[in-house]
Amino acid sequence: MKIWIALFVAAFAAGASAQTCQCETMKWATCDGTPCSCYVMTGDNYKQQLDCTKLVPKCILMKAEMYRAKKGQDTRLMVGGKPVETAFVDNDGIYDPECESDGKFKAKQCNNTEECWCVNSAGVRRTDKGDKNLKCEKLVETFWVRLQLTHKELTKPLDEKLLKTAIADAIHKRYKNFNKDLVDEVQYDPDARLIVADVKKAKGERKSDIANMAYYMEKDVKVLPLFKNQDKFEPMVGTQKLEMEKILVYYVDEEAPTFTMKNLSGGIIAVIVVVVLAVVAGLLILFFTRRRQNQRYNKAQQREMEAM
Repeated sequence: MKIWIALFVAAFAAGASAQTCQCETMKWATCDGTPCSCYVMTGDNYKQQLDCTKLVPKCILMKAEMYRAKKGQDTRLMVGGKPVETAFVDNDGIYDPECESDGKFKAKQCNNTEECWCVNSAGVRRTDKGDKNLKCEKLVETFWVRLQLTHKELTKPLDEKLLKTAIADAIHKRYKNFNKDLVDEVQYDPDARLIVADVKKAKGERKSDIANMAYYMEKDVKVLPLFKNQDKFEPMVGTQKLEMEKILVYYVDEEAPTFTMKNLSGGIIAVIVVVVLAVVAGLLILFFTRRRQNQRYNKAQQREMEAM
């Protein structure tokens, strides 16, 4: 009888240990051992150790997602406008990044190809693409993100006075005690159901990773969360829960990006060409119109002289 009791206690302890040994910030993590240790696969036979008390660095998340995609595993994570002229969005999507030992992005990325580019601390391309000889002097920090969120329809009007506090509290609670004081400004367009939240830190500050928080939020809103807990980013404004259905993130770096005309799409270039041609045509019309007027004036003046 004592043997059975001992076996039951051991099994119960093992089950309790298995339940507590898990990674709340990464649903793909494998966890075991005493003390609990968690890792995620980012390559063949390569286990990336995780600190599950924090948000997993974005560079590691992208590597894990690319590895799972190659293996055919599930990867579903999947007033507005630019806050300043130097803001930009991620037009390239996910790639297989090179990471530093602390999980930060390396300044130059090539996605295992001969084509390379420079990225910011969010891993978002901030230069034109070049070859392997491209120089990226340093990793430029993103100090400001604009979160452009669209929520689902509500049954009654939203209390806008409570919105900023609700957004800040939800970010703080959802993303591992992220500093809610960094939520600088929140704007709201009720007709478009659009919330625009600016999250900023001081230039030179390296403690807060706002780009990492934004990446977790993108995954929360677009398809499925990265957290083991499958709750989503749903702020409570008074008694109303805001369910988000769209998100767009603008990035503002400590130094302006260096995109050139080569980075523009064919459609944008075509629009620029049309505008330039229109301006040139207008100038030509103005030139010939004035020339014709001058000719008429000279002829009229000549007739007056002959009459005299």
